[in-house]
Amino acid sequence: HRDLHSFPTRRSSDLIKSFTVESRDHITGENVSRRARHVVIAVGGRPNISAPFPQRHPRVIHSSSYCCNIPRLLTSKQDLYNIAIVGSGQSAAEIFDDLQTRYPNARTALIIKDTALRPSDDSPFVNEIFDPERVDEFYQLPQMQRGKTLESNRSTNYGVVRLELLEKIYHNLYQQRVREPDEHAWQHRVLASRKVLNVQELQNEGLMLTIGKTDPMDREDLEFLKVDAVIVATGYTRDAHEDMLKDLVHLNPNWTGVWQVGRNYKLDLNKDLVDEDAGIWLQGSNESSHGISDTLLSILATRSGEIVESIFGSKLKGI
Repeated sequence: HRDLHSFPTRRSSDLIKSFTVESRDHITGENVSRRARHVVIAVGGRPNISAPFPQRHPRVIHSSSYCCNIPRLLTSKQDLYNIAIVGSGQSAAEIFDDLQTRYPNARTALIIKDTALRPSDDSPFVNEIFDPERVDEFYQLPQMQRGKTLESNRSTNYGVVRLELLEKIYHNLYQQRVREPDEHAWQHRVLASRKVLNVQELQNEGLMLTIGKTDPMDREDLEFLKVDAVIVATGYTRDAHEDMLKDLVHLNPNWTGVWQVGRNYKLDLNKDLVDEDAGIWLQGSNESSHGISDTLLSILATRSGEIVESIFGSKLKGI
């Protein structure tokens, strides 16, 4: 965990010329403070496990730690486990598919809010939105137009699955239907238009999930699913920088309290308080201002280069 604090200068000027970054070694418990004129925050996303799922429960696994934690929790390859996966994106589909091989005797249920699993749009023209030069175009849009553009591009990255994997999953489920007409007897199921309403811990016997329909007009009875594990593949939140910057809110010139970044990823700080050569840059948390590709690795090198140019540009030209 790291926090930032302003470090007031001791020279005649009152402008802040550097910052301190406080960190803690989780193994040794040692706290370290580092002083820097330039700070880049590039910490990525935090696993999103929202209600009603408990935040730290051994049987609730986020997709980001699936490969490490599922073998520790479900130790036998041949046991008759019951496993639920929540989510409709690529990670959820990959885990749903992987479990059928990893635990061949397990019963699995993929719970999705949408009416069906949907394919990602990676067609050539649409895929151009990930070109680095498209960031300029997106950044110049009015805020309302940015939101509409992000929404129209969601099918490229959020809640969607690569077509090849969709076809494989559909084929496997179709084979089940041929062998067994009763869907409730299937070993693997996709529970569409549903959401988990409650999670109850059963004493030494796993978890009980209460599942309801997402359509409020659907009066169908609730479903109850007893599971040995639930994998939550519901994405990430990219707000870790807000916690790290909590001691610098007085330097934020935006009266709404929302941190703003420039096209060069430099955080907008009060120029009356912070020296022009001191600054903080955000990487990977600027989707709302720089477009849907901001969180992806595909333009990481370009984005990093722009930040280096922003920090050292005039000096680099002299090399």
